[in-house]
Amino acid sequence: MTTNALTIADLKEQARRRVPRMFFDYADSGSWTEGTYRSNESDYAKVLFRQRVAVDMTDRSLKSAMIGQDVSMPLAIAPTGLSGMQHPDGEMLGAQVATEMGIPFTLSTMSICSIEDVSEAIGGKPFWFQLYVMRDKDFVANLIDRAKAANCSALVITLDLQILGQRHKDLRNGLSAPPKFNLNSMLQLVTRPRWCFSMLGTKRRTFRNIVGHAKSVTDLSSLSAWTAEQFDPHLDWKDLEWIKERWGGKVILKGIMDPEDARLAADAGADAIIVSNHGGRQLDGAPSSISALPAIVDAVGDRMEVHMDGGIRSGQDALRALAFGAKGVYVGRPWLYGLGAGGKPGVKRALEIIRTELDTTMALCGERDVRNVGRHNLLDPDIFQSRRA
Repeated sequence: MTTNALTIADLKEQARRRVPRMFFDYADSGSWTEGTYRSNESDYAKVLFRQRVAVDMTDRSLKSAMIGQDVSMPLAIAPTGLSGMQHPDGEMLGAQVATEMGIPFTLSTMSICSIEDVSEAIGGKPFWFQLYVMRDKDFVANLIDRAKAANCSALVITLDLQILGQRHKDLRNGLSAPPKFNLNSMLQLVTRPRWCFSMLGTKRRTFRNIVGHAKSVTDLSSLSAWTAEQFDPHLDWKDLEWIKERWGGKVILKGIMDPEDARLAADAGADAIIVSNHGGRQLDGAPSSISALPAIVDAVGDRMEVHMDGGIRSGQDALRALAFGAKGVYVGRPWLYGLGAGGKPGVKRALEIIRTELDTTMALCGERDVRNVGRHNLLDPDIFQSRRA
């Protein structure tokens, strides 16, 4: 039971036992050697807190704001593809929990549940939509218009997936949504009967933002060929101009790992950026997100909000990122582990674990208001000084 989980690691193990290997590994893997994926997690241990005592710890508050939106804590659910294959209707369940807990939910372009599915699941309330820039600009424009019609309040544009990084586990597992009928996939599915039976209860088993919306993609046989050629290697800063104009609302740029790119993002008029290496799933050998964060905050933190995504597995990790100057953090794998472990209650449990850890750690650092957290709460705020530019 997910209620017995004390840590995100507990939920991860529960999900491992419930979800077929191809989908669990999709959530729990990186590209090439997975070195960046591992450093995303391990580099947090290098950042030590200043413990403070004999301070008033009553009436604590985690309330904050992200791009002008009030949040119950400075944390959002990150856009993650194929979430609906961790658990039936996964994106709808995640959006419901996020809405109930007062934090943003970000829907991926490559979701199993569609923009319209998620909007209906939360009664038309706002959520954020993540956009991949494809070669088919008519499809991109249609996605933007659908997100506007669904009352999405921010557009998160991912910049670091012009070319797909090689993820060995996905290739070996024969990842597809829905699973292909071959010996490899059948052996994976037969060991997860509860998952299989649960998936019979939903009609959402493929990329519903794409099938029936993109040109020539009317069924599963045409989908794989379309996606293989659609990520646009020509994407540059000029492409953002027409996207921003068509969208007309708040824009967050995801995938920034260098101070110079951060300055270019500010020049492009972004409302916020997300320091992110795509969870270690793109450029293996890149620095961890937490080590890249301080230099980027120093470069543009007075021009726009800087958010961070990557490696957060606890409320303590979240507080470390906030102390370095992030105005908000995103969790991808933690919510997927909760979803795979137990559906909606599992997602809620994952967020409760992080919220409790964040609140307790903040108090032991001598802070009562999360908005006051800063580098003064760290023992060595210059630990990643060599990354500065």
